[in-house]
Parts: sequence; C-alpha cells; structure tokens
Amino acid sequence: MATKKFVEVDPNMLTQTLDGEIGMVFRDVREDPFKIYGLYDPRGQEVFKRLPDEIGQNVNPGVAKLYYCTAGGRVRFSTNSEHIVIRVKMPYEAKYDHMPRTNVCGFDLYEDTPAGSFYLGTFRMGTGDISEGYEATLSLVGGRRERKLTLNFPSYNPVDSLKIGLCADATLGEGAKYRHELPIVYYGSSITQGGCASRPGNTYQSMISRRTDLDFINLGFSGNGKAEVNMVEYLAGMKMLAFVSDYDHNAPKVDYLAETHCRMYKMIREKQPDLPYIMLSRPDYQKNRRDSIARRDVIIDTYRYAIAQGDKNVYYIDGESIFRGPYEDSCTVDGTHPTDLGFALMADAIERELIRALANVKGL
Repeated sequence: MATKKFVEVDPNMLTQTLDGEIGMVFRDVREDPFKIYGLYDPRGQEVFKRLPDEIGQNVNPGVAKLYYCTAGGRVRFSTNSEHIVIRVKMPYEAKYDHMPRTNVCGFDLYEDTPAGSFYLGTFRMGTGDISEGYEATLSLVGGRRERKLTLNFPSYNPVDSLKIGLCADATLGEGAKYRHELPIVYYGSSITQGGCASRPGNTYQSMISRRTDLDFINLGFSGNGKAEVNMVEYLAGMKMLAFVSDYDHNAPKVDYLAETHCRMYKMIREKQPDLPYIMLSRPDYQKNRRDSIARRDVIIDTYRYAIAQGDKNVYYIDGESIFRGPYEDSCTVDGTHPTDLGFALMADAIERELIRALANVKGL
C-alpha cells in the first residue's frame, strides 16, 4: 500500500489558492480607505516600521533591526468580498525553532462586530521558500456579505509592502473604529513582541484589544527592551491612553534593572503625570526563582516609590501568579515564551488592571 502525504489524507492541511476564474483586484493597504494601526507613520514610509528612524537606529543594535518587525500592526477595512487575498513582500524570512511560521511571518483575520471581534482564519503561506514574500488566500464562510475586518501583521518579520486582493465586483470601505483615539502602549521583551504565540491575533495585546475595543502599539523588542534613556524619552513623549511596562526580562542583570526601572517610571511620569501606568514582573517565574524574586523586588520598589509620591494611577501585577494553576506546565513553549494559553492568562491579568486604570478616563 502506497504511503500518502498528510495533505492527501486531510485536505484541511492544504494551503488555499484561487483558480484563474475568479478576478481579483489588488490595492495597497497604505491607500484609503484602508486604515493602519500600531505602526509608525505607515503612509509616509517606504517600509513598515514601529519607530521613527532617528530612534530605531540609535537605541541599540538589536532595536535597529527589530523595529522593522511589524508586531502589533493591523489593517482595518470593510468589504463584501467572499475571498481575501494578501500579497506580501518581505526582505527575508525570519526563522525560529520554537515559534510557528504563522506568527513569525503570518497574518490572521478577524471580523469586527457590535458583539466583538471574531477569528475568521489564518493566511497559510505553504512550506516553500518565502524569503521574498508570498501570496495567500482566505475564502470566508457564509459567502458574500458586508463585513468589517481586521488583518493582523506578523509578529517577528519585517514587511516591505502589503496588498489586499478582493473580488473585482466587491465593495471596499472603512473598517470599524476603536472606541478611543489614543492607543495603549506596551514596552518590553520578546514576550511583549509576541514570542511564541501561534499567530499574531493570539498575542496578549491583540486579545486585550479585541476584548476592550481599544487600539494599541507593541514596542516589544526581543532581547533588547532595556529602557535606554533615548528610548524612554521617546516613550514619554507618545500620546497614549495607558502605558504597560513589561521589560524586566531584557535587563542583563538585576543591578541593571534597579538602575533603569524606576528611572523609566520617573521620566514618563514627569511628562505625563496622570497617565495610567501598569508595571508587571515576569510570568515565567519558576524557571529561575532566585533571579525572578530579585527582579520582582526591584519592580515592587518602583511601585512603592510611586505610591509614596502620592501617585494614584500606578498599578502592579505580580507575574508569579499569572500562570499559576492546573495548566502551569502548558503555559510556555520553552520555559520562557508563552504558548497561546500563556498569552491568554497574561491578557486576563493585564486586562483586569487596565479596566481599573481606565475606569475614570474621559471618553471611555
């Protein structure tokens, strides 16, 4: 008996493509009526990025590369097309042995409704060489009807250009608007950037955004979130709804964290005295308990300092408690980076504090 490949046994394993009978029209997402969120000045740049060059190129060598990764980027639009095609150009394909391609360089799609945002599918790029980009298709269940959509950019790959293909006779309009114009800004490490979710929509920021209907900017820099002065000065000047500090993983040593953690709080608080400010200690607490306790003590010291100064809009989340429970062993891929379950538990913990922090914000 001949052995069959998985795709011959299970057609769901196939990457979906369209035949030549369906006419598709492609449009650049930098053009109206598409709206891009989470990326820096996307209409004015040749490639997508998360920081202006004067910051991205001058923080540290890691950030100089990683700020081109599109973590947290989104495109919103509306259409009645029953097929959605993406045409992606990339300078290279980033590869990791502990993270799926569907998150590193993949896109996923959600429908935005009055009842919330709901997953429609992931654009599958196949197993071949995609070092210069790829094209992928989703055919939406339910056929032709008007939908408001959010397309999430990859977490760990640069994207030079993105075009969306719709059926030639389909509508194209504006997407849903978030309920507040200002974003929540997250600053931190590889976990913050999205490692190692299965796809971009399963990072904790994406989950919180869908639950709260709030915009966000992901400034997680894998291994390189170190709160340098010029980076913090940039953060302090950003217009934002709330700030989440999640960077202790990337402090090389506890002493470095002690030198920079409270300094970051002071610098941001000086520029934005009423900004809701959330700080958390790392959730993968058990991997190195002694180091985790020492780092947590530094963060608690910053929190206590803030409270002693009379700050009524600062919040602390104890990372040790986030994964604790019957599924603790299933919360990371490698002892550090969260699985989708780990990210869901992080989203639960951070969202609870955000709801408290934003309770008195005007316009919400």
